[in-house]
Amino acid sequence: MTSSKPYLLRALYEWILDNESTPYILVDTSHEEVAIPPGIASDGKVVLNLAPQAIQELEISNDSVSFSARFGGVPHDVYCPMTSLLAIYARETGEGMMFPAEDAAESDDSTTDEAKPAGPILKIIK
Repeated sequence: MTSSKPYLLRALYEWILDNESTPYILVDTSHEEVAIPPGIASDGKVVLNLAPQAIQELEISNDSVSFSARFGGVPHDVYCPMTSLLAIYARETGEGMMFPAEDAAESDDSTTDEAKPAGPILKIIK
């Protein structure tokens, strides 16, 4: 089964915009394929503003988020693989979603029966 992360990301992005808020994403910059301007990351992470007025050519595919933006007045292309995305949230309220950290080398085809969870892990609390 494919990852639900890109679908949730697109839905939350639209929801944040519909509520007239500013969508921010938190990216783990330790992933090899992350392409961001030098010097903007802090402690291996960066927060990026995805507001339509701040960026151009936004593409949220099943594999990545990419766009063009100006950093310090200089245009840059930004590329973040889906595995590097840690969260999306509204700047004004902090509402959004954290995503579990993923191993970039992990793929849907490499999952073995041993690695799959035994079943749902839900607990009924009364």
